[in-house]
Amino acid sequence: MNRTQPLVCWFREVNKDAVALVGGKCASLGELINAGVRVPPGFAVTTAAYERFIAEAGLTQDLAAAIEGLDDRDLTALEAASSNLRRTIEAASFTLELEDLIAEYYRKLSKLCYMPATPVAVRSSATAEDLPGASFAGQQDTFLWIRGVDDLLEHVKRCFSSLFTPRAIAYRIKMGFDHAQVGISVGVQKMANSFTAGVMFTLNPSNGDRSQIVIDANFGFGESVVSGEITPDHFVLDKVTLEIVERVICKKDFYYSVDPVQQSSKRYEQPLERQTIQSTRDEDLIELARMGKAIEKHYGRPQDIEWAVDKDMPAVGNVFILQSRPETVWSARKPESVVGGKKVSAMESIVASLLSGKKVS
Repeated sequence: MNRTQPLVCWFREVNKDAVALVGGKCASLGELINAGVRVPPGFAVTTAAYERFIAEAGLTQDLAAAIEGLDDRDLTALEAASSNLRRTIEAASFTLELEDLIAEYYRKLSKLCYMPATPVAVRSSATAEDLPGASFAGQQDTFLWIRGVDDLLEHVKRCFSSLFTPRAIAYRIKMGFDHAQVGISVGVQKMANSFTAGVMFTLNPSNGDRSQIVIDANFGFGESVVSGEITPDHFVLDKVTLEIVERVICKKDFYYSVDPVQQSSKRYEQPLERQTIQSTRDEDLIELARMGKAIEKHYGRPQDIEWAVDKDMPAVGNVFILQSRPETVWSARKPESVVGGKKVSAMESIVASLLSGKKVS
């Protein structure tokens, strides 16, 4: 255990080279902030904090023993081991030093946001997320609309314990990753009070076309879109012209938003008259596409991006990027941007659009 590493740090203090300290998700957020992308502020409880928490709670040997000898195909054993491990981790206590440090950063974040006990998203950020040849993304937990120090500390531990979900344990066994070498950090990020939110790919995930940007959206928080609970509105934009070339408005029966009484994320039924209207303005879709192109250019590869339009912010500047990670399905394949069956340059794509009568904006 390295005691020279920080236990907590701001997103702005890290970048893509800090994966070992803050995990893939938090490192990406820091990289985006330092690249000038609009991201809600926040901080990371680092992998060093996780290691110290586990060690000081006397759990290091217990965790190793509980996983040893497990078979990734034995679902019953995986479920039992996961349940015991998670219960043990969540029942352990933070030391006063670590508890006070997390609480102090949360107080500073609340002051920065001009809101006492500011609502935050608490996101797991594993060190092995999105490695080439592996796909750990989505295997750990995220909690939305958390308020107050006590709830924050509880959910940080729940994120720690999500390193041992049945799926995560099985995947590490299958891929040959050493459980002890996969750390976890927790991102604590100001919650965007989303009017609309969703996901964006800087290529077309259905066919790998890198000349297009695809955006899926629903009213409220992006939880309904990311989880696949609902069929979202679907938009395809030309990456060169930013023209919306495909628009599918789906029936959206429900959405997630804040419960003003409980101050937590809650599922709401969508009023009938709003179920089939477009959830996101064209102007915001175009702004998202511009941001997506900038992020892809910065990283040099297609991205899978979560975003939100914050209704508490002015109309100009209310589109935020919540996280960005490499697209892992099509990116490893050879790019094939085609128009009329052959590879073309960006200028040839524009000329082809003009000749076919399409609007080039």
